[in-house]
Amino acid sequence: MRGRKPNPKAGAVSLPGNALPRCPPHLDEVARNEWRRLAKPMHDAGVLTIADRGALSAYCQAWSRWVEAEAKLKETPMLLKTPSGYVQQSPWLTIANKQLELMGRFMAELGLTPVARTRLKGLAPTADADMTINFVTIYEDQDDARL
Repeated sequence: MRGRKPNPKAGAVSLPGNALPRCPPHLDEVARNEWRRLAKPMHDAGVLTIADRGALSAYCQAWSRWVEAEAKLKETPMLLKTPSGYVQQSPWLTIANKQLELMGRFMAELGLTPVARTRLKGLAPTADADMTINFVTIYEDQDDARL
């Protein structure tokens, strides 16, 4: 589909009994930890519903694979020499790059990037929001006593 992505509304999918989706049992430990880190805050913000369980689980699985690939890249060189003498990129680098690409897509869809969050209606700050920033200067003397 061409054109801009539509601006989703927070909590736009109204489902009966909109409870926090359960973590799928097929996720490995790293993916489950990422699920636990994200699911509750997203649900509390009105972004995650049971309809989004698949997208979040796919993101978490991509996260887990990316973490594994990055760990393997620390143990092996990025470039390998084949038996025929050619130099090729490590398969772990290919996996890491592909998982980052997938994660980026899911993060945009789930509102996990700063730009994606601005598109979420109901979560972005409004023009009426009071955003006051106070700058304070603190002076200290030679004995670190505040003046």
